[in-house]
Amino acid sequence: MSENFNVPNSLSFLRLVGVPYFFWLITSQRNYPAAIIVLFISGFTDWLDGYAARKLNQRTRLGELMDPLVDRLYVAAAILALVITRELSIILLALFLLRDLFMLVLIWLLKQKGYAGFPVHFIGKAATMNLLWAFPLVLLGTFHNSVGVMAHNIAYAFLIWGLALYWYGAALYANQYRSLENVRGAVEQ
Repeated sequence: MSENFNVPNSLSFLRLVGVPYFFWLITSQRNYPAAIIVLFISGFTDWLDGYAARKLNQRTRLGELMDPLVDRLYVAAAILALVITRELSIILLALFLLRDLFMLVLIWLLKQKGYAGFPVHFIGKAATMNLLWAFPLVLLGTFHNSVGVMAHNIAYAFLIWGLALYWYGAALYANQYRSLENVRGAVEQ
């Protein structure tokens, strides 16, 4: 049996399957309570797959790639769905897309120099955590009661902080790339 067929990767795959369902719940059904539940299940299984990988010593390259990819897909699906339903501004979507485009170019440049990629750092994880807390709060913010009003305000605090951390993380990666270029230039002289 392949090492990729293990508990942590199965949990990540389960999270992956939830992304289109989550998107559909928001855009087609406007079933925000169910979408919130899917997000919480995804968050719990995200924690559980990391815990299982460490405890069962079942870390794989596939898991290392799939875990952040699924997080990114949930973030993208949530932002796109919430823009489609007019719960979030298209400006927010544009800021996230620009950051991802910036990172794609930076990673492409890095690979052209023979490097595999950037290590994941805490800032990126903190940004994702803020966003994954923001999205259920945005959905709760659609409720027309005092909980909805409070959730709406807290959601935007998490969204702004998450976006700021995403861009700060991109700046850190650009600085790492620049440092590699400086070291490479010094070695070549």
